[in-house]
Amino acid sequence: MNRVFTNVRIFDGSGSAPFPGELRVEGNRIAAVATGPDQVSRDDAVVIDGGGGVLMPGLVEAHAHLTWPTSVEKFVPGMYQPPEELALTAARNARILLDHGFTSAYSAGALSKKLEIALNEHIVSGGLPGPRLIPSSVEREPPNVTNLDPGHVAEHALGAEGVRAFVKECAEIGAKAVKFLISGESALKPGASQELLYTEEELMAAGEQARQSDVWLTGHAHAAQAVKLGVKAGFRVLYHCTYADQEAVDLLASHKDQLFVAPTIGIVQATLDANPPPHFDMSHMKADAAIVLEKQKALVPRLRELGVKLLPGGDYGFPFNPNGRNAWDLELWVRHFGYTPAEALHAATALGGELMDMELGQLKAGYLADLLLVAQDPTQDVRVLQDKRNLKAIMKDGVFHKAPGALS
Repeated sequence: MNRVFTNVRIFDGSGSAPFPGELRVEGNRIAAVATGPDQVSRDDAVVIDGGGGVLMPGLVEAHAHLTWPTSVEKFVPGMYQPPEELALTAARNARILLDHGFTSAYSAGALSKKLEIALNEHIVSGGLPGPRLIPSSVEREPPNVTNLDPGHVAEHALGAEGVRAFVKECAEIGAKAVKFLISGESALKPGASQELLYTEEELMAAGEQARQSDVWLTGHAHAAQAVKLGVKAGFRVLYHCTYADQEAVDLLASHKDQLFVAPTIGIVQATLDANPPPHFDMSHMKADAAIVLEKQKALVPRLRELGVKLLPGGDYGFPFNPNGRNAWDLELWVRHFGYTPAEALHAATALGGELMDMELGQLKAGYLADLLLVAQDPTQDVRVLQDKRNLKAIMKDGVFHKAPGALS
């Protein structure tokens, strides 16, 4: 069915201010965009009056954890769930992300080797609602001394051949991204962010096999050396990069056309804001988060100035940082990194589309019709995206997940 959106202001994903216009969807693609007084063709189309709202691209979550159990709909005190519960939770979280305007998601690792792959098959076939998904493999459990770890998962073999075999197996079962914890995580074990969990030989082998198997590598990297190794091995996305030194920054800048960096500010701020029950001591987590926040506030503007492609995505799914809260990251980028709302939205739409390697994140002819109709202007106050009631319509692949009032 063809659709025409009229009486809207269009935020096209470029970072420019919204402009009055119209947009036509044919099938699952944007067919035409008109500006000002011009109109798009109404032939064989349902015309939708946007009520003066803002029409924008769907959001892209660059650090999705659909198997992390807590959401805005359901609190889970820990991370472990039995397999049956985990599967249903992942399906629920996929729908929750779509409900909140995230029409695409790049997985940052899962608690099950095949769950996201199977979930994606159901989403693609139309059996379950959810975002476009780059499904990931299981991620190795980091060293930790807390009872709030990312879950118990099977270890894979180490050594160059063991890591190579792991990447090959993940590709063969249908993963598109393979997650490696290049460094540890000090929030879970003091000092672990400076510990390397893989050797250079292992990571180079992972990179070689990823290229042979046509999958992307995703890296959790806090330590400067972890960042350098991730770049050299050909990782597509590096998360955190907290302790990147000048050499690491220069290396990221020299590879800015091949990789993305996602600083994951959401989990940092959520840790600082958390009010845990008396029996749960988060003091060392909060101390680490304070350090990470200051490091990232200094690092992100440097990387941005050098043209590195930076993406929102805040490690949502922990008990104090639930799935469904993802749009909060945009507010934090404005607060901590000096972005305007429109610049933060550009990162979450146009740059997110580049991450997904799909014609997404921009409203222009030929691009996939993943759209949001927002009652208020998020380029004036990006916080409006945190309330799903402000999303008057959600379209994915030319089909309404949430239809505007008259079509509901």
